[in-house]
Amino acid sequence: MALTIIRHRVTDYGAWRKVYDSVGPMQKAGGVTEESVHQSKNDPNDVVVLHRFETVEQAERFVSSPDLKDAMQRAGVVGAPRVEIFEDARRPARV
Repeated sequence: MALTIIRHRVTDYGAWRKVYDSVGPMQKAGGVTEESVHQSKNDPNDVVVLHRFETVEQAERFVSSPDLKDAMQRAGVVGAPRVEIFEDARRPARV
């Protein structure tokens, strides 16, 4: 399993949310199995999006997708987003 954390500023959260909600089919086609959106308690235009995927490869393809970049631009993302990909931690074998 993999998790992406995408943090970015938006010009207007309401406008951004409309675009985000409209791209659900793109997320599903890109392998997103679970998603959530979070706002900074001090700034509603500071947004963090969490997406889960079955594999790191799916996550990497999704975050580098031209469709995602286009959606971010249409949604009013300001500047370059901070994108991080995490893989589920493996537990050490028991002795």
